Amino acid sequence: MMKKKILFAMIATTTALTGMSAAHAEGAYVGAGVTGNRYNFDIPGATSADNHSGYKAGAKIFAGYDFDKTWAVEGGYADFGSKDYSYVTGAGNGSVKSDSHGYYLAGKASMPVSDKVGVFGKLGVAKVKNSLSGTGLSTGISGNDKTGVYASVGAQYALNEKVSLTAEVEHFGKSADQGRKATGLALGARYNF
Repeated sequence: MMKKKILFAMIATTTALTGMSAAHAEGAYVGAGVTGNRYNFDIPGATSADNHSGYKAGAKIFAGYDFDKTWAVEGGYADFGSKDYSYVTGAGNGSVKSDSHGYYLAGKASMPVSDKVGVFGKLGVAKVKNSLSGTGLSTGISGNDKTGVYASVGAQYALNEKVSLTAEVEHFGKSADQGRKATGLALGARYNF
């Protein structure tokens, strides 16, 4: 439901800005931004004052090359942040800490909507490291590395010929069994060389 609302908001924003122009040059670009990531912990029989799910902010850097107005290739690194969860069960208590980061490489297709606004989609591969550590009943818990499909849809607004703002929904591989979920939001800025 939330994904549909976010996608609708992005389409509505893009439609509202259609009187502007997408300054889009061929060549290399770099960018940085923030990510919003959902974490969820599912410990059977756990009760706690802590919330077993929630959102954390992270950071992202990326670089790419536009071959033309439509096609590009992009790679990046995202630090999804970390989240702790303390719990109590009938057998005792414990805590879990999750820390995740990942890399991606993707092809990118863009479509200008106006002179300043464009929409894009990306498809590629992601490698995500999900580190888990625990205390009490969760002592010895460990995370894993997962490789999977990377996919993204988003919109871009050109402030000028060199600088653009981006907003996208990203799917980064597979969700961790405990901790970070695969789909999140990213807001960023990019600089065209």
